[in-house]
Amino acid sequence: MAITLAGALSQRNRNVLFVDLDPQGNGTEGLGLTDAYNAAPPTLFDALVDDSSVSFDELVWHHDEMDVLPSNIDMTAAEASLLQLDDGEQRLAQLLDAADHGYDYVIVDCPPHLGMLTDNALYAAPNLVIPALAESTSKRSLELLFDYTRAFEMEHDVQIDAKSLVVNRIENTGEATEMLEWFEEAVPDVPTFEVRKRVALQRAFSSGRSIFAADEEIDMCERFRAVAASLDEEFSTTEMTV
Repeated sequence: MAITLAGALSQRNRNVLFVDLDPQGNGTEGLGLTDAYNAAPPTLFDALVDDSSVSFDELVWHHDEMDVLPSNIDMTAAEASLLQLDDGEQRLAQLLDAADHGYDYVIVDCPPHLGMLTDNALYAAPNLVIPALAESTSKRSLELLFDYTRAFEMEHDVQIDAKSLVVNRIENTGEATEMLEWFEEAVPDVPTFEVRKRVALQRAFSSGRSIFAADEEIDMCERFRAVAASLDEEFSTTEMTV
């Protein structure tokens, strides 16, 4: 989802930086940067755990649609390393603040669990685009996320705002219909965008680009264009956690 949103913003001629904080490197793979995932230091891991040793420009990889701070296999050790630092949750923000990057949007793709890497994303990019599935397990996941962000706000004196909820890979099932109704009731003040499951989105991922750089147009492109347009209506330069 994060790649497709970044691609939609890029299509609107926005200058986008994509940051892959997931140690599994799914976003890096989906942008065709498997060489970056297996690259020798310096990597994003080095910048996070020893911020004085690596410059921002050393880490950026260029993609046709956006610039990328890719994940790396060394990121599997990031959680434990960041826990040892007094300012461990601030390292990504420090890296971005030190760079005169001039991006319109910074999209930070999080790992699928809450921890120090997610803390870094929240501190650096306190505007949330929340991905969800139209499955009952998303109820607990969304409740945990909001509990976590409220605690984070109080602990670090920051404000975290949910800007959009993107319900992804929707299929025609009774459970999906029930969950879409639940989302509307649970987060009535957060714009919700419904994205149906389409094989073309996976094809684009496998080809190392977003659907907007692929050779096919599908109906769900308009949904992601709508998410990008809603963000542009609110601000012109910002940072996003997804």
